[in-house]
Amino acid sequence: MPTLESHNGYYLWHYVPSSVAAIIFEVLFVLATLFHAYKIARTRTWFCIVFVIGGILEIVGYAGRAIARDRTGDIGPYVMQSLTILIAPALFAASVYMTLGRIIRSVHGEPLSVIRINWLTRIFVAGDCFSFLVQASGGGLMVKDGSQKMGQTLIVAGLVIQILLFALFWVTAVVFHARLAKNPTQASLAGASPWRSGLWMLYFVSACIMVRSVFRLIEYVLGGDGYPLRHEWTLYVFDATLMFFVMVAFGFRFPAAFQIRKGGSQSASDVENYDLAVESKERQRGSMRKTMR
Repeated sequence: MPTLESHNGYYLWHYVPSSVAAIIFEVLFVLATLFHAYKIARTRTWFCIVFVIGGILEIVGYAGRAIARDRTGDIGPYVMQSLTILIAPALFAASVYMTLGRIIRSVHGEPLSVIRINWLTRIFVAGDCFSFLVQASGGGLMVKDGSQKMGQTLIVAGLVIQILLFALFWVTAVVFHARLAKNPTQASLAGASPWRSGLWMLYFVSACIMVRSVFRLIEYVLGGDGYPLRHEWTLYVFDATLMFFVMVAFGFRFPAAFQIRKGGSQSASDVENYDLAVESKERQRGSMRKTMR
């Protein structure tokens, strides 16, 4: 029966982590990540690669938790799971921010955006990268003797930045949605771009990441004596489950239809039935092979 072991006189864990729960979510994230990798390769939606990297970090994180069950005194698995699970959602967020800009372009709604479209993605992705680096730095300091307080402060700061970014993102998306509903563009009325379902997907995904970030903020503010760090179920309910929902929702309304071609913004014809167009090309190739035979 695994028991808690100390590391240099300090307990890294407040409980023996469940290997069963970790393996279940590791398998779920493997399946979701493979699905997204397939969709990216099939539709050439390369801007979503960071989303797959986020999925890989989740896989590594829960593998670390599974390993840690029998090695609670080993700092390696602890750092492995702590850092990767902490920063993975920042990569999901980057794809969310980039998708909004592409949705706006797909309906030629640039004049309706609160933030100038040329700066929208840059501002959000730059802020997200900064949040990512701050959290990663804090996570690294948390495992160093005498640096835990500074690490905790940096993680809290990074999470606050992430939450503020999502608040601004919500305002930007909702205002654009309202303006487009009031003053629809010709491209939005044509129905070629699935912008409505795309926006609702972004609302759901960003809400999941926001709730998760608030939970992690509370967790680190309360510290080792707080309820979240002493009860494992909170991590799986408010982090693992929500991040899996993020991957499922993003895959359900995968943003291939909002792909931007070289040379500028999309036209309605560029986004019409993107997945069906890909399938049509594949069928044509198959027919050509049969003809050549």
